[in-house]
Amino acid sequence: MNEKISALMDGELEAREHERCCARLSADAEALDTWRTYHLICDALRDTSVLSAGFADRVWAKLADEPDVLAPRARRDARRPLRRALSIAASIAAVALVGWMAFVPPRGAEVAQAPAKAVPEAVAQVARVPLPSAAGDYLLAHQAYSPRGNLQGVAPYVRTVSEPLGGK
Repeated sequence: MNEKISALMDGELEAREHERCCARLSADAEALDTWRTYHLICDALRDTSVLSAGFADRVWAKLADEPDVLAPRARRDARRPLRRALSIAASIAAVALVGWMAFVPPRGAEVAQAPAKAVPEAVAQVARVPLPSAAGDYLLAHQAYSPRGNLQGVAPYVRTVSEPLGGK
């Protein structure tokens, strides 16, 4: 058995023999003492410091006397579900606002689409002011700068196209 313990220390045993030798070491106290003696001899030959007899047993006894330290579980943040719900609500509100702005017609378009009311002839003649002949060209050139042009589609261009050239 001593030869097998020496071969085990040197790493020269096959897997099957290695398992048998380790099983014998755990079962036989004399073989375990031989294992310890061989390691002591190896340490002495390498000139390593030798620990006192029973050092490992004393360390295991001290470790057994130590209290178990149980770390508490990480606390769950009670506000986490609330934060998630608020972020989802904010996202839905933002999408709804963008959808509302994109699909609701502007106020000016509602007035343009409403049916014309009957206006007395006298008021219609007074309210109508003819534009100068160059006004159509001016409006056509500057309609891109009109504040009414955003989000209204083709509605701003209808008046420019429908006006007769030369104001007549």
